[in-house]
Amino acid sequence: MAFTSQSLIFRAPASLPSGRLAAPGRVAVRGRGAAFPSAAAASTPMAKSDGDEKEMKLWGGRFEEGVTDAVERFTESISYDWQLYKYDIMGSKAHATMLASQGLITAGDRDIILEGLDQIETLIQEGKFEWRKDREDVHMNIEAALIERVGEPAKKLHTARSRNDQIVTDLRLWCRDAIDKILIRIKQFQVSLVTLASKYVDLIVPGYTHLQRAQPVLLPHLLLSYVEQLERDAGRLANCRERVNFCPLGACALAGTGLPIDRFQTAKDLKFTAPMKNSIDAVSDRDFVLEFLAANSIAAVHLSRIGEEWVLWASEEFGFLTPSDKVSTGSSIMPQKKNPDPMELVRGKSARVVGDLMTVLILCKGLPQAYNRDLQEDKEPLFDSVKAILGMLEVCTEFAQNISFNSKRIQRSLPAGYLDATTLADYLVKKGVPFRTSHEIVGRSVQLCVTKNCQLAELQLDDLKAVHPAFEADVYEYLGVENAVNKFISYGSTGSNQVKKQLEDWRIQLGISS
Repeated sequence: MAFTSQSLIFRAPASLPSGRLAAPGRVAVRGRGAAFPSAAAASTPMAKSDGDEKEMKLWGGRFEEGVTDAVERFTESISYDWQLYKYDIMGSKAHATMLASQGLITAGDRDIILEGLDQIETLIQEGKFEWRKDREDVHMNIEAALIERVGEPAKKLHTARSRNDQIVTDLRLWCRDAIDKILIRIKQFQVSLVTLASKYVDLIVPGYTHLQRAQPVLLPHLLLSYVEQLERDAGRLANCRERVNFCPLGACALAGTGLPIDRFQTAKDLKFTAPMKNSIDAVSDRDFVLEFLAANSIAAVHLSRIGEEWVLWASEEFGFLTPSDKVSTGSSIMPQKKNPDPMELVRGKSARVVGDLMTVLILCKGLPQAYNRDLQEDKEPLFDSVKAILGMLEVCTEFAQNISFNSKRIQRSLPAGYLDATTLADYLVKKGVPFRTSHEIVGRSVQLCVTKNCQLAELQLDDLKAVHPAFEADVYEYLGVENAVNKFISYGSTGSNQVKKQLEDWRIQLGISS
């Protein structure tokens, strides 16, 4: 299932027009509507009514005066929550259908409402719908337009419903689709990493701890470590989706309703697992947003770590990998530069994803039950986090598809760092020497190499025996990076047979043909 980058962009309108647009006028919204509206649609200006021509709010019965322009500007959310229109209409259709099933509206009114909602959705998709700031949010914009279009039947739609349960229903539906799209992007990156690993099955690279050379590892083993991290990211998101998928619709403002609604019907029609059990919790809960943002944050940190490693490896000091021109940029002043900028930005954008989580955590920390207007502020960080993660995964996939590893440079670098030292300690253990003693013996052997300016494999047998008599002629079968790698046999290790098994397992799991 393919998703174009255009359908996965989230962007609030860059600016609202200055001056007055006639309230009844239409404003063009370009781009097709999708689960995640296009950038073109998002950049559209909105109609704004003059202060003397404002219509009465749908909630305005007990008010004698309208809000000031400053309050209206400060409290509106339509500049970004319009992105939920598809889910708002979906929820309204399910709600209207349920109301008719329960005899709270007639079948005729239901059909009129459903037809009107279809017409409004078409207008939005065709760029002909008027988004109005004085109607505050996506719910009121659509409901007011429906009343204008079909009249009295539309006034019955909000029976046994509040914006409190309406917005959180929209948001859960949106998160559900967003998670599905991120899971697709994660798998695409995993496939690119496994494919890349398969090209370098036998390439040994230095393994690092503390950014110091540690032990030799096979490059596919390292690349598959990223795949494992991504699999945990996918698991967290899939688990989060399970908790997202409960329906708050029908909880109303906070206490439910005295009308005979069927919350199980709306939950089923919207493909939720079940209705939420507690109406207060239903409208006030944002755990699902926090959990989603936390999963995104962990994934972003993983991507940032990959970005850091590949940026280092692309440097002249390492020279282990070369990105193609397709995924590199240059300098405005230094003509020789070829920068791995996409991965630097992956590293940088992880900060905003973590920041989005912090924003909503702090937003929620002091809120009493149940709904509070503060929760309006959960959407922009959520939208931003998802946009960033989708972009990071996409560019990581393309980067992995457009890099090559410099085998000769890597091989020339391998002798440095005594990468075979731990394997030499294992050799002594097999000879019956306690590991702590083996550790000390190999440490002294390394010190001898430092003195002689040589590698462990270059020491004479007499030199090794002078360190400890347990060394015998077969010691050289353990020295050198190739021998060291071949000695790894534990499950999940960097041994050739183990890595080939890991690669094959991932090919099968990801559906990659050999």
